[in-house]
Amino acid sequence: MEENQEGDRQEELRDPMEEEEDLFGEFEFEEEEEIVFEEEPYEDRLVFYQKETGLTEAIQTGTGQLNGIPVAIGVMDFRFIGGSMGSVVGEKITRLIESATNQFLPLIIVCASGGARMQEGGVSLIQMAKISCALYDYQVNKKLFYISILASPTTGGVTASFGTLGDIIIAEPDAYIAFAGKRVIEQTLNITVPEGSQEAEPLFEKGIFDPIIPRNFLKHVITELFQFHGFFPLNQK
Repeated sequence: MEENQEGDRQEELRDPMEEEEDLFGEFEFEEEEEIVFEEEPYEDRLVFYQKETGLTEAIQTGTGQLNGIPVAIGVMDFRFIGGSMGSVVGEKITRLIESATNQFLPLIIVCASGGARMQEGGVSLIQMAKISCALYDYQVNKKLFYISILASPTTGGVTASFGTLGDIIIAEPDAYIAFAGKRVIEQTLNITVPEGSQEAEPLFEKGIFDPIIPRNFLKHVITELFQFHGFFPLNQK
């Protein structure tokens, strides 16, 4: 009896590794191959899009006149790496705002962007704060007037910063406007985002921005807004 009990104890105290070998010993496992994602160098992508679009970056900035009213304006172009905001875009917008501040000009920025440029990492995210600081001086300290126009799509860091900091925020009809996209939200939170819930019309009902204006009416509406806020054509007495 004692010998049987001792044998039972040894059976109970078997090494777990031995049990695993017994269970899987007849199978042969192949080592997993490392998956390598080849991505075109960032510098090469910049050169490609510069040739493809004829632009140097994802935004064009400058000054001009709208129905005779001097303005500072920036227009983002989604064709250039999805209109993404990197260090150059951030610097151009900041300098545009500073120029408008110094010249006491009303400001228009037309947004069309996928957000911060991931290839530049944290540097692209810093642009959000830099632009917002320049707008603070422009709007709060100098009491000047900024109109933000949200074209489709406007998402990510642009939505989270200067895109929604306008004194008046105008959206175009059916524009896709969001911080995180539908797919990202569904995969991250494991929920279903209703179709169309991130388009201009339902967002307008929730008070995210001011009017929805078709593009062919923008010039007239913006002119009236500028005049209402004290900006008039140069040739008007």
